[in-house]
Amino acid sequence: MMKLGRNDLCWCGSGLKYKKCHSSFDEKIEEYRLKGAIVPDRELLKTKEQIEGIKASAKINIEILDYVAEHIKAGVTTEEIDQWVYDITVKNGAIPAPLNYEGFPKSVCTSINNVVCHGIPSPDVVLKEGDIVNVDVSTILNGYFSDSSRMFCIGVVSPEKKRLVEVAKECIQVGLEQVKPWGFLGDMGQAIHEFAHKNGYTVVREIGGHGIGLEFHEEPWVSYVSRKGTEMLMVPGMVFTIEPMINMGGHEIYIDEEDDWTVYTEDGKPSAQWEVQVLVTEDGYEILAW
Repeated sequence: MMKLGRNDLCWCGSGLKYKKCHSSFDEKIEEYRLKGAIVPDRELLKTKEQIEGIKASAKINIEILDYVAEHIKAGVTTEEIDQWVYDITVKNGAIPAPLNYEGFPKSVCTSINNVVCHGIPSPDVVLKEGDIVNVDVSTILNGYFSDSSRMFCIGVVSPEKKRLVEVAKECIQVGLEQVKPWGFLGDMGQAIHEFAHKNGYTVVREIGGHGIGLEFHEEPWVSYVSRKGTEMLMVPGMVFTIEPMINMGGHEIYIDEEDDWTVYTEDGKPSAQWEVQVLVTEDGYEILAW
């Protein structure tokens, strides 16, 4: 990390001298680092200009999921959902982040019932009454990335599935309550894990959230089976996703051998996930995409 003199311009792009801007902030981070904490590099902390760019991207992401919420129903194919996402994204001058990402063939992930995540849209997959489905949208606008997902209940679903979806959503709020500057990501991870477990569910271990903003996936990796006081220090300017995958049965999962993307629960029981993109602020957090 480049050392700055007190009268140099601050690294954050504010135009202020370092001593009047981030000097004491950097000293505080260094204190945590010397105590053995995992701390973010400057590259992970978003400037005011970058945050505005991410918010503009997130606005499109939210618009897409709002459209899906209004039109999704039994009889719709996941291929149709993919087309909705693509059309709205390009209409806004943006790019669907999943499309061709490491070979992913579609513009959105659609994960139904026992699919945990990364479900690939298909004209052969038709939503039916009683399904629960996660629609995971990610957008690039002018080089800035946004990412969020929502669960949808198709028609009348079983009480068991409905409760799973509700508890998965409540896990997001439980996690958000732990997003505070100078706290740790593990504080959030433990709170979510304990809440899910208390309600009789398990949390997927191998897949978690991630930093995001200038790239699709940045550091840190965000676990939801972590322990309080561990993982990366949360500081103002960090942007990451909260997206725990909550299983009705066991936490074990496997990846489809044929497409190398679709993740299923090992026991075939349903899974649910909501995702929000959050910014750590001076006094808490701001949800950027939902």
